[in-house]
Amino acid sequence: MIALDASALLAFLFREPGGEAVGPQLPGSVMSSVNLAEVLGRFARDGHDPARVLAALESSSIRWVAFDPALALEVARLEPLTRAAGLSLGDRACLALARVSGLPALTADRAWLGLDVGVEVRCVR
Repeated sequence: MIALDASALLAFLFREPGGEAVGPQLPGSVMSSVNLAEVLGRFARDGHDPARVLAALESSSIRWVAFDPALALEVARLEPLTRAAGLSLGDRACLALARVSGLPALTADRAWLGLDVGVEVRCVR
C-alpha cells in the first residue's frame, strides 16, 4: 500500500514521465480527498468535466480518505518541517495521510526527497 500524491496520479493519467511507475502502485493505494480535489481541479482547468473524471476515478482501486480534523492537525504539524522545501497544502495532506497510516508516499515532486518528516518518500521522476 502507498499514499498517492496528486502529482503521481496526474503523471499516470496524463502519461507523463514517471507515470508508468504509478500504475502498478494503484491497487491498494490511498489518496486524501484534498489530493483528489487537486487532480479534479487540473482536469477542470484543462476544460474537462471534473464530474466525469471523478466517476471514472471512483471506479478505480484507489481508496479515498476524507480530510478530517486529525489529518488537518497532522498537516499543521508538517508545516514547519516542510516550509523550506516550499510544499503546498496538498503536498502536506499526502504526507500527513502517509504518516498517520504508516505508509510510504508516492509523488512526482523531487522537492520531497530529503525531507525528514517520518515518511518514506518515493519519487517517480
